[in-house]
Amino acid sequence: MDATTLARELIALHENSREVPPFSERDPGLTPQAGYAAGRALHAHRLALGWRRRGRKIGFTNRTIWPRYGVYEPMWGTVYEQTLVFAQGGRASVPLAGLAQPRIEPEIAFKLKGPPQRTRDPNKLLESIECIVHTVEIVQCHHPQWRLKIADCCADNGLHGRLIVGEPLPIGEIPDLAARLPAAQVRLFNDKTLVDRGVGANVLDSPLLALAFLIEGLAAQPESPALSAGEIVSTGTLTDAYPVKPGETWSTSFEGLPLPGLTLEFT
Repeated sequence: MDATTLARELIALHENSREVPPFSERDPGLTPQAGYAAGRALHAHRLALGWRRRGRKIGFTNRTIWPRYGVYEPMWGTVYEQTLVFAQGGRASVPLAGLAQPRIEPEIAFKLKGPPQRTRDPNKLLESIECIVHTVEIVQCHHPQWRLKIADCCADNGLHGRLIVGEPLPIGEIPDLAARLPAAQVRLFNDKTLVDRGVGANVLDSPLLALAFLIEGLAAQPESPALSAGEIVSTGTLTDAYPVKPGETWSTSFEGLPLPGLTLEFT
């Protein structure tokens, strides 16, 4: 399956959402690089339709869920104006129409004030960050029962569906942020039932190190635009991902960071 053929299928899947056999199952030789190439064609198609890039999402940074999905490395995708939902007062109504097998992921994101340098030093990475923000990503999968491989994820825009953005906090208001991030805890609720807990260290040892992964990954892909000022970068789920459906209400809360939780009503 060449990149052009795969790109045509991706565009059709996003215009008329449905489940299809994994791309990697039909082409066992499909590489992440070929997947990203097809994903760039989907991105170009969206830009031609008037979509606007607002940031990036990083996926499969949580090593605790790698064996469950059979994906053993991170990947990334693009966040668009059309996929963003900004919470008001900690609440948001989130439409699921058009998404395939949506799942919820509580995350930590950064808003950039400038292009970040390529480094794995958390404190140097903070120099390029304006705000920290709690986000919830709704991911999707066009393959039955979430059966996929890394190349499938790279092709399908990192499985991105929606990104719900909470209240941003300037990093200057959080002392010792780099040291506090790995220990920060999130709780995820379905209605009032606690579903899961997660910590910042689940995400490649720190959300800042997940950002470092993305910077390095983009540097290895000269065809992909580097990060720039104003972008929102969501760093990956702190818990496992859980199915959501219209009519449900999910919420989050944090410990260890002054990040407000979110309450999401799915429609």
